[in-house]
Amino acid sequence: MFRTRTAALAVLLAAGGVLAAAGAASAHVTVHPESYAQGATDGLLTFRVPNEDDKASTSQVQVFLPTDHPLLGVLVRSQDGWTPKVTTAKLKTPVKTDDGTITDAVSEITWTGGKIAPGQFEDFDVAFGQLPEDAAKLEFKTLQTYDSGKVVRWIEAAGQGDDDPENPAPVLTLTSGKPAAAPVAKSAADHDSTARELGIGGLALGAVALGAGGFAVARARSPRS
Repeated sequence: MFRTRTAALAVLLAAGGVLAAAGAASAHVTVHPESYAQGATDGLLTFRVPNEDDKASTSQVQVFLPTDHPLLGVLVRSQDGWTPKVTTAKLKTPVKTDDGTITDAVSEITWTGGKIAPGQFEDFDVAFGQLPEDAAKLEFKTLQTYDSGKVVRWIEAAGQGDDDPENPAPVLTLTSGKPAAAPVAKSAADHDSTARELGIGGLALGAVALGAGGFAVARARSPRS
């Protein structure tokens, strides 16, 4: 199943610049979209990393993916001078799929080689084959390294209160239920069949109308007794 999705995921990555959320950079590292359905397939996550330092540039970004609720079929790409390095890990609980049992999953993605200057941001795209079905949210702890040597750790869990942590980890909410299926486009044959049916119906109605008109004319012309 995941092997056949590789081409589709590659297309998603190629279109990542279009799919990524537009607008000004957030004050924190965030993941977009903010929510997906549990078990969603063939999707794209975009990690938005702003540079909050007035003098130094971001030189490395590390995103840690959960392995207790793993993302399957993860793909990444080089972009804007950034080169990704993917690290995998053995799963404590293997995941069964149509293609067999998955025992390894991506646990870390590190982007290097690029630069995020002060006052700018960068979007990093990650395509996935399937999200977990047994989790309500996914937390992606992230390390942001500056060329000055400073490391900002976006690893804090969001609390239950109104106060947000200073360096929250990006969180993806997983909603219950599967998204509604897209409407199936009709084929040319379906359109031809429908057109023929409408044409036949129109001819039949026309014949009835002509018959009624002829009857009315005949009555109008018949001599009165």
